Parts: sequence; C-alpha cells; structure tokens
Amino acid sequence: MQVHRDLDHLPEFRNAIITIGTFDGVHAGHRFIIEQLEQAANACGGETVIITFDPHPREVLLPSPNNIRLLTTLPEKIALLERAGIDHLVVVPFTKAFSEMPARSYLEDFLVARFKPHTIIIGYDHRFGHNREGGLELLEAEQQQYGFTLIEIPQQVVHDLTVSSTKIRKSLQEGGVRLANELLGYTYFLTGTVVHGDKMGRQLGYPTANLHLADERKLIPAEGIYAVRAQLNGRAEWIPAVMSIGFRPTFNGTDLRLEVHIFDFNEDIYGQELTVHFVEYIRSNLKFDNIDALIVQMDKDSAQAKGILAKV
Repeated sequence: MQVHRDLDHLPEFRNAIITIGTFDGVHAGHRFIIEQLEQAANACGGETVIITFDPHPREVLLPSPNNIRLLTTLPEKIALLERAGIDHLVVVPFTKAFSEMPARSYLEDFLVARFKPHTIIIGYDHRFGHNREGGLELLEAEQQQYGFTLIEIPQQVVHDLTVSSTKIRKSLQEGGVRLANELLGYTYFLTGTVVHGDKMGRQLGYPTANLHLADERKLIPAEGIYAVRAQLNGRAEWIPAVMSIGFRPTFNGTDLRLEVHIFDFNEDIYGQELTVHFVEYIRSNLKFDNIDALIVQMDKDSAQAKGILAKV
C-alpha cells in the first residue's frame, strides 16, 4: 500500500475507486466498505483509494480537553489498512480552512481534480464542504459531467457502521472487551514504550512492564485487570500476560498506570516497544487492607488470566 501525504504530488491513479472517512478502528463495518472498493476495482481494473484525515475532524471542529479518544492512531490505522489490501491511502491534513471549503470546490478542486475518480463509494448521509452543504445529491447531479460512477452505501449499513464505532468505544470504556473485539474483528490493542516505575510489582513478586503511550489520544480501556497477550518490538510471538490499568488504590496512587506482568519472563525490556492485545476483562480495581491480601488476589488474577489465555 502506498501512503500519500502531499496533495500536490499525488500519482495518476488507475481508474481510482475511492471512499472517504476517518476509518478509526478499521473495524468490521469498515471492512464491508473495503470489500465494496475491491469488488469495484476488480470489475474495472482499477486501484482502491481511501481518503482519510489527520487529525480527526472532531479534534479541529470540536476542540476540548476530553475530545475523542482514538481506537487507532494514524500508524496503527495505516498498518491495518495495508493488511486489508488497500492500494493507496491518502492522508489529508484536516484544518479549519479545509473544513470551510465550499462543497462545489470540494467536489471539483479536491475530489475530481486530484483523484479523477472512476467510482466514488459513499454513505447515503455523507456530508462535505462548508457547513456540510454538500452531499449525495450534489454527487448524483454532477457524476455524469465529471464521468464518475456513484455507489451509495445504504442507510442501514451506514447506521451499523456508526453504531459500531460508538459501541466499540463505549464497550472498551466499560471493560466490555469481548464485545469490542467482536465489533472490531480483531483484539483491541495499544502500544507503548516500557519505562521505569517504582519497582513495587517486583517487591510483590509480580514485576511489571510500565507502559508509556506515544499518543495520548489513544483510547485506554476501563480501569481494571485484564488477560492480555503481548508482543515485544513487533515480533510475531505472542506472550501471555496479565495487565492492570488504574491508580493502584491499595497504595493510594494518584497517577494512572498501565502495568503488564508477563508470565515466566525476566528479560530487561526498558526502552523497548510493547504491544498489548486485550483478550478479556477479569475484574475491577479493589483497595486491599494489606499487602498479603493484595498478593493473594494477584495470584488468583494470574491463574484466571492463564486459564483464559490457554483457550485462545
């Protein structure tokens, strides 16, 4: 897959079959759209082209400290779309000025002039241009003039896609990992750099890898204990582990920690990249009366996580 970030130096696409969207999560619903792109491209010997935006439009149009949390960072989205077999991904810098482009200019100067689309596949309620004044009706009216075929994604499908993205975020924020993974079509994951902590886990007999995320916009699932599988530095090997997300209430912690205890593992991995795939939520965080009670519970959590992961 070729990734393009410079709109002034795009290649001459061959019978470009395009769609437009944020594609956050590249979930099961998005893959329905990708299948439509591939079918249309195969029919005309064309190339599949996805136009996406960075940053997420909501970050620009509705800025706030607690803005949208991303299911996938841009590098993660690129990797998932490449795995899906897309030919070209065009990453459009989303700015306030871009959002204020008149709808007809968006069609003529952006879509047609830069992409020369053979086919545009778009949802029935897709809006574009200043004040969202453009939509399916404009594309339908101008498709003959500009020589592209318009394929509408039906209302029910678009509704399902919207609900899926919302459901995934909501499920993860409530600890509903199983449902989120089902809607995604893969296990939700996050990647961070292993950093030094206070070594408290080591004192308890459960040394942990403390993760620092490179992108603070990445959605962190609900606080609690999880059965996870880890990958070190992008290796293919899956490593069974148990993860804690939270403020360590037993120690009256004040900062959110992402701590991964990798089973039967004692390598020095500080500074290395660790990807964690969430398999199942085990329990919420609890405050224990003493260290011994905490260790007993950690033993139970580890045994439960091992049992879960043995079945995956």
